[in-house]
Amino acid sequence: MKTPRVAPHRLIPWLFVLLGAACDAGVAPPQTSSAGASASQTSSSVASSAAATSATSAPPPPVSSVTPSTHVRPAPDPAAVEAASRFAKSSNAFALDLYPKLAGSSTNFAYAPASLSIALAMTWGGAKGETAAEMRKVLHLEGDDAKVTGDAGSLVGLLRESGPAKLAVANRLFGMKAYTFDAGYLDRTQKAFDASLEPLDFASALEPSRLRINDWVATNTEQRIKDLLPEGSLDGQTRLVLVNAIYMKASWENAFNDMLTQPADFSLSKTEKKQVPTMRSEGTFAHAETATGAALELDYEGRDLSMVVLLPKEVDGLAALEKELTTVAALDGWLKALSPKQVSVALPRFSIDPTGAMSLSSALKALGMSLPFDVAKADFTGMANPSNKEEQLYLAKVFHKTFVKVDEKGTEAAGASAVSMAAKGAKPPSPKLELKADHPFLYLIRDKRSGAVLFMGRVGDPSKK
Repeated sequence: MKTPRVAPHRLIPWLFVLLGAACDAGVAPPQTSSAGASASQTSSSVASSAAATSATSAPPPPVSSVTPSTHVRPAPDPAAVEAASRFAKSSNAFALDLYPKLAGSSTNFAYAPASLSIALAMTWGGAKGETAAEMRKVLHLEGDDAKVTGDAGSLVGLLRESGPAKLAVANRLFGMKAYTFDAGYLDRTQKAFDASLEPLDFASALEPSRLRINDWVATNTEQRIKDLLPEGSLDGQTRLVLVNAIYMKASWENAFNDMLTQPADFSLSKTEKKQVPTMRSEGTFAHAETATGAALELDYEGRDLSMVVLLPKEVDGLAALEKELTTVAALDGWLKALSPKQVSVALPRFSIDPTGAMSLSSALKALGMSLPFDVAKADFTGMANPSNKEEQLYLAKVFHKTFVKVDEKGTEAAGASAVSMAAKGAKPPSPKLELKADHPFLYLIRDKRSGAVLFMGRVGDPSKK
């Protein structure tokens, strides 16, 4: 049987990049502008921007203790939280499936599950038939099309209300001029994701189009993600690029005192140690212990967001802990076990800044998402259904890149995803518990209201980026 001939212009690159970083030690996070599109947008496009109140750091806590603040904010709409939580559950399940296929043997690793899930949900909204069914299964989506889209949109809206921490979410469609997209799809994507369509000329102005998309991403991540689309990632046959950007900047609810940070041993393995700057604090933290290891939750200001550190009991126990966290139920088990305790904390500063992007195409195919990448069988006629079948769309590439930095004052993080479619109080008592992150550990940054994991990864050597 002959393989169907496919026009060379029938290409759909999908690209994804994430970044996160922390404020400098002892310096309050600067006031940052709302995430939004640059002034060069065309009249047919509307910037997808999300503004959140910048967090202002309090003075360093006393050396001996940390006492949670009493900051109180109005509760979000329960119906919105319920809808966002449904999509968050799907996103987390997908994240745990994808994690081992992406992390591999990397010493340090990070990615943004929520950003990737939102971008893929926008893409799934234009899929039909078996293509949509495969994506639904891999993404763990539940409910009819309207419910899934609405739930994803609810998560976007909820994340945008994560004050006083700054958490901005922006979405945008960059479409080929003169290419006809389905009006219903554009309307649904605009309403649910606040993702407007901006026309670009991928045929005769390819490089300016690539630079325009990169500029939009940089603007919406406070310049933290630059050059999302590398040279050669798009070509004259590109028809649509779907982009999601998440930017986070948050101070700890109780900042580490930078005067207490000192070099300390970090065991890279049972036989190798390295001295790394290690932050210290004592106070009341959510903490849990199991036979596998220990967990500690560090709230960000406002307590909508938190970082959870999962520390294996053994120096070489990271792989076993990762194998344990393969389902949402397993992760929820750890989170539900957390309870307030007096804890002495030692956590190394760390930053993760890879030089290049990862390709996710193979990982997604391995999870069962093969039809979207099939040039002959992919069905994205919900996005566009041209009479010329050679102009129909399919998915070709997925890229992902991350940057994360954590220090005494808090965390700054950003993520960007691009899908390119082409034709086809009182002083506490002395702590009795200790969490000393002096060997490889996992971390995740989550929205506590919906349960959505925003960023996730491992730290095997805090001295390396």
